[in-house]
Amino acid sequence: MRLLFVTSSLSHGGAERQTIALASRLAERGHECHFAYLKPDAGQLERLRGAASVTCLQARRYLDFNALRTLRRLTRGMQSIVAVNQYAIFYARLAAPRLPLMATFHTTVLQGAKERLKMLYYRPFFWSADRLVFVCEAQRRYWEQRRLSGRRTDVIHNGIDTAHWAPVTPASRRAMRRALGFDEGDLVVALSAVLRREKNPLQLVDAIAALRRRRIPARALLVGDGPLRGAVEARARKLGIGEHVVITGLQQDVRPMVGAADAAVLCSTAVETFSLAALEAMALGKPVVLADLGGAAEMIRPGIDGWLFAPGDTHALVERLAALADPAARARMGCSAREQVESRFAEAAMVERYEAALSELATTRSKHGNLRKPAGAH
Repeated sequence: MRLLFVTSSLSHGGAERQTIALASRLAERGHECHFAYLKPDAGQLERLRGAASVTCLQARRYLDFNALRTLRRLTRGMQSIVAVNQYAIFYARLAAPRLPLMATFHTTVLQGAKERLKMLYYRPFFWSADRLVFVCEAQRRYWEQRRLSGRRTDVIHNGIDTAHWAPVTPASRRAMRRALGFDEGDLVVALSAVLRREKNPLQLVDAIAALRRRRIPARALLVGDGPLRGAVEARARKLGIGEHVVITGLQQDVRPMVGAADAAVLCSTAVETFSLAALEAMALGKPVVLADLGGAAEMIRPGIDGWLFAPGDTHALVERLAALADPAARARMGCSAREQVESRFAEAAMVERYEAALSELATTRSKHGNLRKPAGAH
């Protein structure tokens, strides 16, 4: 198949990461995958493997006609387009109204009145998609209740490469803990995320302080960086636990650090539709404590491979983390978490489902004239 993937950027986001993985794996399977992104943010470009062409469309305004013309040229000779989230779907359908379109959507609750208003005129572009893919059942239910659908609607859960996200060795774990200043007896709780308001990292700091008041030797490991870093450090100092909160800064490879932790947490207040960070921690053999948002309940079996808690409920978060202070309990749950990812959320299974859907799309319109060679890629 000749496929064109379109994203708004290649920034450090879950939707971009999942799309890059999908395109790279399909290229490995012998498909001709081209990639175009609208805004000049290429933070994850080095992750993309095997693409026949990669083009930054250099969109300088919301509707940039030069970018649209370039995208239209790129669609020539393609059998299908895969467009990711609202902005890319909008451009893809304007550029190629007759080409089969798979729209993948990674968002649930929209943030702010402006984004909700934009969705009013994005809707027809979703409706025109030959196939609209949601990444969890909870997301599909949410949007179908709001009359957002494509000509056909599917759910394909996000998946991760379980070989890449394999548990670290005991020796590597011990070495990293020493490097980070953690003792073997510490309960190290990792949060791997950009430190933004919607990720709610301050709640983890509050939970660590509460656990230490209960004489549980809890430490926070925040793997990432972001605009709330200063606020996190200030809160930790205010609560007297500054030395027990470690912020690593942005990491190209988070595996050694998350692998050194005892558990992982996501305490977001905005919807995590289907968190790749949570799946990665589970694949590393870590029990995960998640705010019960989006598809969290489709990922976690409470008490088996992790715990859920009501968003914003710090007391519940503390209780869930306290249950993981028992090394035997968290080891058992970590093994179950790894098994859950291997059986239900492996990248290979995700890629196979997309491949089958795209093959079906490509054949439905193959009769519509000769396909020309792609042009204008660079």
